[in-house]
Amino acid sequence: MATFTSNRVEETIEFARDWARNLQPNDVIALLGGLGTGKTHFVKGLLRGVGSAEDATSPTFTLLHEYRSGRLPVFHFDFYRLTQPNELEEIAFDEYLEDGGVTVIEWADRFPEVLPERTRRLHFEVLDESRRLISERAK
Repeated sequence: MATFTSNRVEETIEFARDWARNLQPNDVIALLGGLGTGKTHFVKGLLRGVGSAEDATSPTFTLLHEYRSGRLPVFHFDFYRLTQPNELEEIAFDEYLEDGGVTVIEWADRFPEVLPERTRRLHFEVLDESRRLISERAK
């Protein structure tokens, strides 16, 4: 995937569902972009793509949501409220990276140094009120 333009929330969810079908154990996905760019909606579709019927919500205040009902568990992190990378030790972030699931991180650009080399980076941008640009980039 180079880029995808979503014209509405439902398209973001459908795109993520299709994109997620090829995910493998221990994949790591960094979701990068400001508030309201569609990151959590993307996770909703990603869950559908791994066969989960659960509905994703932003883990901004809890830092982590675990979804274990699909073919792969999904560990959904949000780094927005964290101020230092050592706070990740308190929630055993490193252990999740090798736990056989898919680790998805909103606001991953807060601590890029903790991301493994294999991390796939998806950038989310607002084009206008309803359209979003999603692009996968090397860094």
